[in-house]
Order: sequence, then structure tokens, then C-alpha cells
Amino acid sequence: MSSQPLDLKTLEEDLGELSETSHLSEDEERELSKKVASDLLAGFDKHYRLFRYCAQQTKKLFEEGDWHLIQQLARDRIDFYDERVKEAVDLLRRNYGSLLMSESVWAKIKTRFVTYLVDHKQPELAETFFNSAVTKILHRDYYHNRFLFVRPAVSTDYVESDPPSYRSYYPANPKSGGLRTTLRSLIADFSLNAEFVDLERDLRYVVHAARQLMPRPIKVDPDCQIQVLSSLFFRNKGAYIIGKFINANMPQPFAIPILRDSSGKLYLDTVLFNVQQIATLFSFTRAYFLVDMETPGAYVQFLRTLLPNKPKAEMYTMLGLQKQGKTMFYRDFLHHLKHSHDEFIVAPGIKGLVMAVFTLPSYPYVFKLIKDKIAPSKEIDCAGVMRKYQLVKEHDRVGRMADTWEYSHVGLPLNRFSQELIEHLKDTCESSLSFEDDTVVIKHVYIERRMTPLNIYLQQGTDAEVEHGITEYGNAIKQLAAANIFPGDMLFKNFGVTRLGRVVFYDYDEIEYMTDCNFRRIPEAPNPEAEMSSEPWYTVGPKDVFPEEFGHFLLGDRRVRKAFLSRHRDLLEYEFWQERKDRIGKGHIEDIFPYSEAIRFTNRFIRKT
Repeated sequence: MSSQPLDLKTLEEDLGELSETSHLSEDEERELSKKVASDLLAGFDKHYRLFRYCAQQTKKLFEEGDWHLIQQLARDRIDFYDERVKEAVDLLRRNYGSLLMSESVWAKIKTRFVTYLVDHKQPELAETFFNSAVTKILHRDYYHNRFLFVRPAVSTDYVESDPPSYRSYYPANPKSGGLRTTLRSLIADFSLNAEFVDLERDLRYVVHAARQLMPRPIKVDPDCQIQVLSSLFFRNKGAYIIGKFINANMPQPFAIPILRDSSGKLYLDTVLFNVQQIATLFSFTRAYFLVDMETPGAYVQFLRTLLPNKPKAEMYTMLGLQKQGKTMFYRDFLHHLKHSHDEFIVAPGIKGLVMAVFTLPSYPYVFKLIKDKIAPSKEIDCAGVMRKYQLVKEHDRVGRMADTWEYSHVGLPLNRFSQELIEHLKDTCESSLSFEDDTVVIKHVYIERRMTPLNIYLQQGTDAEVEHGITEYGNAIKQLAAANIFPGDMLFKNFGVTRLGRVVFYDYDEIEYMTDCNFRRIPEAPNPEAEMSSEPWYTVGPKDVFPEEFGHFLLGDRRVRKAFLSRHRDLLEYEFWQERKDRIGKGHIEDIFPYSEAIRFTNRFIRKT
């Protein structure tokens, strides 16, 4: 069967309308479907080999303490998927061209692809890769289950790796040597090529923390066991052991962070038993983990036993499989639409100058569209906004910036939109909308977790809540600064409060790297008249930042001012910002822990002894 390559633009136009039948014979269609399905699976397999290689390299970098290269690897990995999809699509267009211009051919390609996934270790990811490639070729009229995996075709419930995705240890077995010996073996099985400062001491702390948790008298059943995922979870300067302790059929999740000191030796920093603490590790406000997984579905299955309320979409995303997270989220969203009746509405709060935001009250997410006309006070265009959002996705979010799912050509039922919202979107984002029968098609949208805007939280809060909100707000800014991020627009409306009470930044059009900012003191006025003028008496460059000015637009409310000055007065001082910038410039990466300082072993045990 000869290939008939077409010009790329011509093929895109031709494939807008597929013919119902092909000019190929049944045997030729069958042979073509084998080749195309095989090429698509080969493209995915190449992607996943590179994905795993990144995690394997991270282990070595962690042992060496090369934090900058770990961060670079995490950033680069985010682009791998799109690069492999583009390669696959270019290959199909180049090799098969107009042979792909029929519905019957594409239906056979999908059917053939399913047969290749029977013994595959990442079938759900391969299905998503298939979707990503095919939607780059076919018109959205063909975005349904005949041609795409709108519904999964292969279950991952019992897909397991060899060796298994988790290891089991039995401390009650007489041959095990007891709990501490079992823990020592557990640590050794991760084969970290670095010495520990004092592993025996750390194991005593873990055992002591566990005993504090367990009710007295402690009764250990014969089938008591410890299960841990076989690979470490790497992020920034930490490696995490994730597992659960099971006694009397009652699972107790835990996470143990392993850190490296300045001399290159390792230590166990703490042990997390609280489900909320462990959920924070997997928060959508943090960078993705690097984990070497042969069977990611098994990892997600295990994690769901620890965090049953965490959606699978967020689990996959936090494992670095954000495209699978998008697939899972969209399936969940379509399911919710079928089982709800409320309307999409304009999101509550102050309307932004750059984004139009709407929400579905019964679903805990917001949908953000870039406006056609951005206010002149915002010196940015659509492409610039998209670059800022990509920067956030690739950067360490230190628990203080919301991650987003980005979608193109999303179709939503028109009858679920309030009239007010339709008018608002037409007024602000008309170029991003098209109407097809009973569907609103959105050209480009960001979706993120819904939060209570901080300005509303402060206005409606008690004195204690204002104190908490401002404390969290200042902590968020300081941690972002430590991670080389300056928010730019620091107004309270650009921050949100999560369900766990954390303050998170979510308006990215003015963010800058700290190292790109020029922090300055306001120079002394040459005379009283200049000081009273509405215009500054000093030059202001595009990257100049004057921390002394922050108070003018942040501290009008008495309660807010009192809380801010008692907790974060240093944010109004040039010295704070310049010191952070200087430390970053010297290559220093700050320690920002995804858990409370109070529960670190250095604070719980070492300082007391």
C-alpha cells in the first residue's frame, strides 16, 4: 500500500470532513489501521520511556544534592508530552496523508489500538496519548467515542507491575526482628547511594511518633503489615516514602520525607500520619512529583486508599501525568453535567481586567478565558498571559500558586449558561466563542480549583479570621519570593483561600521572577511641593518595584492594617526584597517544607533532648 503524503495545510483542510467510506479495500484498511495504531503506540512508548528516565535520573541527582538540575528536569519533563504528540502527528501526516480521510479507517484504527493495550502497563495513558494525537488531526465534529477514547476501553484496576508497585513488610513476624529492624530494611530497599547522618536515631523518632499515635495498650495482630510504594517520590530537595501501616485491618497512611544535609548525608525529617498533612503533599498548589512508575494506575490505586477524597484527576496530575489528569477531569466533569441542573454563572467577586471568569455552583472549579481587550493599565497581550500561565506550570509553586488545566475547543451545553453569563462572555471574549446548534464552543480556557477570594474572606471574616488570612497572605508572598516569584499585583482579590484555610495566589498576568525586578527605595523629595504632587518626583522603570508603596493600597482597613503590621511589616521594606533577590542570585534554594515546622524531628525531639 503506497503512502500519499499531502501538504500539511491541505491535509488539515481535507480532514475537516471525512468521507463515510474509504476507497481502500477491507484488507487495505485493516493493514493501514495496524500501521497507524502501531505508530501511535510507539510514539507513546517513547514518551513514557523518557518520562521514567527523568525520575530515574532524579534519584541520582538527589543523592548528589543537585537541586537546580532536579528543578530543570521537572520543568523540561512538562514539555515532553507535547513534543512526542507532535512527532506522532507529523509522522502520520507524512506517511499516510489522504489515506486517513475516511470514518471507517479511523474507527478501525481505534479498534486496533485497543487490541495493542491488552497487556500494556500504561493503557490509560496510551489512550490519552491517542486522543491527543487524533484531536490534532480530526475536526471536533469527530470528538466522540467512535473515534476517541471518550470512555476508557481498558480497565487499570488490576494492572500490576513486575516487581509489584508496592512492597509489604511484616513486623510481627518473628523472623522480621521487630518494628525498628523492619523499618531499617524498608529504608535499605530504596538503595539510596548516600550515608545517613544517624539512621538509628531517626528510626527511634519514627517509632516514638508511631507509638504516640496508637491507642494504648498497643496490640499488634499477626497479620500486621507495612506497605510502601516501591519508588521514592522526588520533589525539589526532598524524597518521600509513601505507605500505610495496617493493623487489625485498619490502615494508617504515612509519609516520611528524606532530606540531605550540607555535608551530603541523609536524614529522616519527620513522619506524617495525618491524612490532611499527606493530602497537602499532593496539593494542586505544588510542583509535580518525579516518580519512577512502570504501572501508574497501580500507584494511583494505592494512593486512593490513603486519600479517598482526592480525585483521580489530581492524583495523576501530581504524579507528573498532567495530560492524564486532564482526561480524568474532563470525564468527571461530563459525568457531573449529566447529573446536575444548575447554570454556569459569572464567578462572584471583583471582575478582573485580563480574564473573564465563570463557574458552575455545584462544581468546585472556575473557568477562565482571556479577554479580547485587556485593560490599557495591563501591559500584556493574550500571548503574554499564556506565557505567564506556562511559567507557573513549570515553576515550583511552593504550595502558594494554583495549578490549572488548559483546554482548547471545549463544547458545553448552551442551555446550562445563564443569560447574564452569555452576555458577559460576548462582551469580553467573543473571539473565544462559537455557537454550534445547542453548544457553546470555547476556543481556549483555563480551569482551576474554586477558592474564596481573599478580599471577600477579609471583609466578611471575624477578627480571628482576618488575623489568620493576613498571616497566610504574608506567608504566601514570602514563600513565593523565596521561590523567585514576585506576584506583581498584590491586591487581596488576586489571592484565594482554600478549604484548608491556606492562602493561594491565582492571578498571574503580572508575575515576574524576583531576579528580573529592580527593588528600590523611594528617594527623598527635593521639596514639599514635589512630595504633595500626584506625579512621582523620581523616574520609574518598567521593572521597578517600591515596597514602601504596598501599604497605600493594602492597608486601608483597620483590622487588616493591624494584623499586617504585627506579622509582616518587613514586606514594606526594601531590605527584605533585596535580600531575597540576592540570595536567589547566588544560587541558593530555600527550604520550604510542605508540612509544619513544628512536627519536624528537630523540633519535636532533638531540641528537647
